Amino acid sequence: MRRKILQVVNIPFVLPYYFGDQIEFLRDHNYEVTIACSPGPDLVKFCEKYGIRGVGIDILRKIDVFADIKALIKLYSLIRREKFDFVIGHTPKGALLSMLAAKLAGVENRIYMRHGIVYQTSKGLRKYMMIMLEKLTSICATRIVSVSRSVEDYAIKSNLNPKGKSIIFNKGTCNGLDVNRFTKANSDNLRCNLGLEGCFVVGYVGRLVNDKGIGELIEAWSLIKSTVPNAKLLLVGPFEERDSLPDHTKKAILEDSTIKYIGLVDDTVEFYNAMDVFILPSYREGFPTVVLEASAMQLPIITTKSTGCVDSIVEHRTGVFTAIDSESIAEQILFYYKNPDIRTEHGENGRKWVIDNFDQKVVWHCILTEILQ
Repeated sequence: MRRKILQVVNIPFVLPYYFGDQIEFLRDHNYEVTIACSPGPDLVKFCEKYGIRGVGIDILRKIDVFADIKALIKLYSLIRREKFDFVIGHTPKGALLSMLAAKLAGVENRIYMRHGIVYQTSKGLRKYMMIMLEKLTSICATRIVSVSRSVEDYAIKSNLNPKGKSIIFNKGTCNGLDVNRFTKANSDNLRCNLGLEGCFVVGYVGRLVNDKGIGELIEAWSLIKSTVPNAKLLLVGPFEERDSLPDHTKKAILEDSTIKYIGLVDDTVEFYNAMDVFILPSYREGFPTVVLEASAMQLPIITTKSTGCVDSIVEHRTGVFTAIDSESIAEQILFYYKNPDIRTEHGENGRKWVIDNFDQKVVWHCILTEILQ
């Protein structure tokens, strides 16, 4: 008889990244997965692809007491009716509601996947409130999986949960990476189409928001373009209203001829191929999967020592760290520009490191042995 797992998230967009082919792996090992998530075409598409059940429940990112109580009741009813063996909650709101509902329903195995410390860049009453909700989620969970060592350390030092509840899969992440998909290939056609032929291309993939250090990156770029005449900055990802960039930063991104803004895309692989260096100057992460993707594509990495980011490279072997200020960022970009042999070495080291530690099958085995037994 198959054992039943309920996975709870609030944004259907993340489903391929959090689970993907893990669904088939678990099916092969006699587990049946159901997804509870805010409704939308991404949820339908994902569930149809893997032949699993998806339950649409509005789980909002923001705090809305009435909507949250309604979602809690729906989750509780679903859990009681289906008698799940495991309930696994992702993202702060999805985890909070699912852990509460599962505890009330008497589920023995309640697992919180901590994808980051969301309140790290918050202040005042909002920060205090988020800390309290984080602690409540941790109390209701029987086990807590942190996606990186630094997230786990921060949580324990901040007394969010006792160390005995804490787990980390190998060196981190919740799902690992399909290293065969992220493989370097010839990029001449794309570079030509984007006007990047013969250029030194620094790339970024992700949301364009303040927390990602985009403002500082754009300030640094004004220093780079005056020093490196053939430099181009390739930005792949959407602007967002939440944590929105200031108008002058958006204007620079859209109007500067040395910046190529792509926006949101369905497949990032070809864009990594067009880059020479990858940068993530973030203030906080859980575990930045984009860094693993870029490393798997044999790109040297520039990132920060912020939570999550600090775990994503091996310093001076797969990448280098930068402070989150324009001068430091520019200095590290120039380091890689002036040292092409080191760029190549760090890129090659990065792919090997990802294969050895973050291949999705390595992480899936950890899921089986550490939380589903």
